[in-house]
Amino acid sequence: MHSLARSGPRAGLSLIACAALLALAACGGSDDNDDDTGPPPASKYSADIRRTEMGVPHVKAADWGSLGYGIGYAQAQDVLCTIADSMLTYRGERSRYFGADAKAVYNSTIALPRNLDSDFYFKHVLTDDAVARLMAAQPDKLLRMVEGFAAGYNRYVGEAKSGASKANAACSGQPWVKTVTPQDLWRRVASANLAGGYSNFVPAIANAVPPAPAAAGAKAGGAQQPAPIAPGSMPTPPLQVGGPDGVGSNMYGFGTDGTGSDSPLLFGNPHWYWKGPDRFYQAQLTIDGEVNVSGVSFLGIPLTQIGFNNDIAWSHTVSTARRFGFFVMTLDPKDPTHYLLDGQSKPLEAHAITVDVLGANGAVTQVKRTLYQSPYGPVVNLSSLHPAMGWTAQSAVAIRDINADNFRTLKNWFRWSQAKSLDEFTQIQREEAAIPWVNTVAVGRGSAQAWYADIGAVPNVPPQQLADCATPFSAAAAVALPNVPVLDGSRSACNWQRDADSVQDGAVGASRMPFLKRADYVGNMNDSYWLSNATAPMTGYPTIFGPTGTPQSLRTRLGHTMALQRLAGTDGYPGNKATSEIVRQMVLDSRVLSAQFKDQVLAMLCAAGDAPAGSNRAAGCAALQGWDGKGLKTSRGSHLWDEFWTALSALKVPDATLYKVPFDANDPLNTPRDLNTAAAAQIGQAFDTAVANVLANGIALDAQRGDVLYVTRGSTKLPLFGGCGANGYFTINCSQAPLSPAGYAMDGQPHGNSYMQVVTFPAGKVDAYTFLTFSLSDDPASPHYGDYTKRYSDQQWLKVPYSESEIAASPALVQTTVKE
Repeated sequence: MHSLARSGPRAGLSLIACAALLALAACGGSDDNDDDTGPPPASKYSADIRRTEMGVPHVKAADWGSLGYGIGYAQAQDVLCTIADSMLTYRGERSRYFGADAKAVYNSTIALPRNLDSDFYFKHVLTDDAVARLMAAQPDKLLRMVEGFAAGYNRYVGEAKSGASKANAACSGQPWVKTVTPQDLWRRVASANLAGGYSNFVPAIANAVPPAPAAAGAKAGGAQQPAPIAPGSMPTPPLQVGGPDGVGSNMYGFGTDGTGSDSPLLFGNPHWYWKGPDRFYQAQLTIDGEVNVSGVSFLGIPLTQIGFNNDIAWSHTVSTARRFGFFVMTLDPKDPTHYLLDGQSKPLEAHAITVDVLGANGAVTQVKRTLYQSPYGPVVNLSSLHPAMGWTAQSAVAIRDINADNFRTLKNWFRWSQAKSLDEFTQIQREEAAIPWVNTVAVGRGSAQAWYADIGAVPNVPPQQLADCATPFSAAAAVALPNVPVLDGSRSACNWQRDADSVQDGAVGASRMPFLKRADYVGNMNDSYWLSNATAPMTGYPTIFGPTGTPQSLRTRLGHTMALQRLAGTDGYPGNKATSEIVRQMVLDSRVLSAQFKDQVLAMLCAAGDAPAGSNRAAGCAALQGWDGKGLKTSRGSHLWDEFWTALSALKVPDATLYKVPFDANDPLNTPRDLNTAAAAQIGQAFDTAVANVLANGIALDAQRGDVLYVTRGSTKLPLFGGCGANGYFTINCSQAPLSPAGYAMDGQPHGNSYMQVVTFPAGKVDAYTFLTFSLSDDPASPHYGDYTKRYSDQQWLKVPYSESEIAASPALVQTTVKE
């Protein structure tokens, strides 16, 4: 039995639902089994969905199953089409509905493989047995929450299919919009876990098949390892979460020395997908006396992954720690599907997989493939890196992802959502060691210090083991895949090790993972743990966590510079404390560190003899002269600088040639610096290329940034600010597409500032200001398709309601009760 009741300004909309759900007694009707003499049957699930400004749902329930039901229903209301499409991916059904050679519309942590490769990958890696093992490791409350989410989502799918909901019209009638099972949702969780490992190798795993028998037999006589591969001979694959350039984030934690108050401050800003299955969804989840947490999760995940509760706020950035490694297996000369381990021949585990494929004629056929699993993980075909790293008669390569056996991620966030102090929060992180591929920064009520940690699931491969277990591939891999362990898979002694405090086999123990507590600040902008506080560099942790004493990205340098300038009072804002108001301003002020070279470029290229009057270069120089050095909506000429810096980076001029002052590990925020006249020719070439490109696209050299960088919602172009991290912006709005006559439109496959939060804990309160930059819904008919984006364009932070009194007082409040 379903029921749905609403109150508030839009309560009349419930009449539509009532009319379509009469058969289910949705709005107080009766069914054939009603007994007027007895009490009504109890609802299995019941949740209140209170929507406030920007449509943000505050879901309240009495139990975990009902809480899941409410958030599952709410997510489906806002992003049904995207979630339904993503479930095809996780089930390995994309080819069935869209064909083998098509690709997903939007990017995600698996990038954009062919549907057929995606389907074989998911059916091979996330088998029913793998999902069952994941589920068996979960606490009962979490299992009930996921079951409730499935039921709530399915409830909305039924409404959409019946016509009760007029939203999500683009997909609601499509056959691929189907109900989900809890197992589907756990597959979704598992897929997210693998973003730092397997997800980088989807086609390589999906196409790892043994050599043909004839070829295998021809080579069987010489079953020795291939000759060593020359270091540097292998191309570098896209090993960043989110593709070749990676998807990054910024975050700060200011302790009370930094804030000058009784409360620390958390700024979180993942630079994440604006579209597709991995975009964030913002909500608050409440069970009185048990949990009250607000923040975001990936679509299809019911728990808060980044957010805050009454006492804790936290955020994440992608970590430099490697989460996977390779094992080179020596094969049995008699059979390339058997490998040798300590001299014994053992069979690889064969997975016979069938994928349904929609043909051009509308008929569905089947493609069959047998893929193989080793004790380390799936066999992977790395022949794109080097022919000898494919599957030959002599050897095959297996990939091991530490997170394939990390069943604790959701449990970790589940426990964090209920934490009552920073000490409890940090203890949970050490006990679970579960965070899959990100750093963490957190602050807590009553704690003077802010916390940074890269404590999660990381392979345990000591230096001696790397040396003892090296293979002919290892030296080359160390160049192409820094810090990725490549080990001899023919010896059991070469498997990953464990410490006394390791939570799972093959993982580094929490005591050997980087962490830092500071009363001034901690921060991370996607470089390694080394400069978690720029005044107190950290060293001494296993190299797999990332490098130390090396050049930092422009965004990292700017992020730490901004924090230090704030605490020194030299950034132009009042005082020298990181207050909520000032932090909210400074993280949107669109500074770009590469602008420090503007005057040097002008001096080098724009003298009368170098830029004749009337020439394109002279016009470019004039535009550059007028640029304010930022990426504000009103900044003129910033796109010319972006094109110049991109063109210069593409020339790959060595730092020793490009800069006068080389990198100095003792001054990492200010080096390398000062453009070198020895690189004047390359600098001039890049500048001329940039000017020509801007003009060729019909864009004025001194156009305002907001006219060039924008996002479209409906028929409205919303001007934006900031830019791409590679160009040195801290405020990230990156279209990832080359400049075109349309400018830098954030309407394709963009990433950038996504869920932003600034959280403090005044006495008895939670003060939280947020953006969900792309808005809550991706349905163009929804009132929440662009409202949050408009607010972001205007740089008007939302003070998101948290307490019951704040939610009740919201002028936008609309309450829906959903029951099953």
